[in-house]
Amino acid sequence: MTRITISELAAALGAPFVGNGALTVARACEPQDAGKDDLALAMDPRFADAIAAGEARAAVLWADADAQALGLDAAILVGRGRLAMAGITAAFDKGLGLEDGIHPSAVIHPTAQVGANATIGPLVVIGAGAQIGANARIAAQVSVGAGVRIGDDALIHAGAKIGARAQIGHRIIIQPGAVIGADGFSFVTVEKSHVEEARESLGASVAAEGQAWQRIASIGGVEIGDDVEIGANVTIDQGTIRATRIGSGSKLDNQVHIGHNVVVGKHCLLCGQVGIAGSTVLGDYVVMGGQAGAADNLTIGSGAIIGAGTGVLSNVPKGRSMMGYPAVAMQTHVEMYKSLRRLPRILAKLKGGSDKE
Repeated sequence: MTRITISELAAALGAPFVGNGALTVARACEPQDAGKDDLALAMDPRFADAIAAGEARAAVLWADADAQALGLDAAILVGRGRLAMAGITAAFDKGLGLEDGIHPSAVIHPTAQVGANATIGPLVVIGAGAQIGANARIAAQVSVGAGVRIGDDALIHAGAKIGARAQIGHRIIIQPGAVIGADGFSFVTVEKSHVEEARESLGASVAAEGQAWQRIASIGGVEIGDDVEIGANVTIDQGTIRATRIGSGSKLDNQVHIGHNVVVGKHCLLCGQVGIAGSTVLGDYVVMGGQAGAADNLTIGSGAIIGAGTGVLSNVPKGRSMMGYPAVAMQTHVEMYKSLRRLPRILAKLKGGSDKE
């Protein structure tokens, strides 16, 4: 079991500590559940009473907390609790639990290159010409296609699939079941289809007959920058001709879908079940809440915030906050929602007035 001293953890967090800095802790816990060897996390005064319910001797507390009054032998004092959580969880992260080296059941093509100190788990398949950077940790049953390049310090969880030719930067984290580099959903008909007519006329005239769909192959690949995190069961389609791109520092939550030719800028945050249709471009620092979606061939400007469940059907200027379906400015949506809730009362008054007349 990994143990860490209070002084070591405080140094890692860049925060001061009080009390016995040599005291060691084995894991982080909520304060009411903490034992004598645990670190209680109580970074807000609201959790002060919960410390007494547990047995912790050490805790992470808010900046001006009185550790001695709380009965603690040691404490780390932090200004931003959620930011401290990043360092605390990193300190106690046990990783994948893989044995060092390359498992004998892994299948690695003779032309593939695996960097120094890489750990390759059971039943991993690495294709021809693939390049895996130094210090990679790849869990069981991961598939890496031909010609893929992955930078240093990769962390790839079990069952992830990376299609041929994907180019991935340093410090990638890929959660279980993610699929990177599937073919895009791209089809065409021999003659103009009824879908094309509907789009051009906005549904006013649709005269075309139904036709068979002809497949458009995807040959553009996927390009992913540095420090990107890909959630569980995320799907990223490769581009048709140019690559689908995910910018450095972006984070994709579970079940996000990125269509072919999409460009996601740097440091974007896409929450669970977000869907981005083909060829849409997101600027840098865009945030999209859960189940938000964007139609194809749009531009969402840098710094835009798209609320949960929002349907983006037209371009969004940079820095704009949007909500609703179809998406409108967040303040406008709130006013629309308030008005909608007033409708039953207004209609009841109108009905009452007409009855009196």
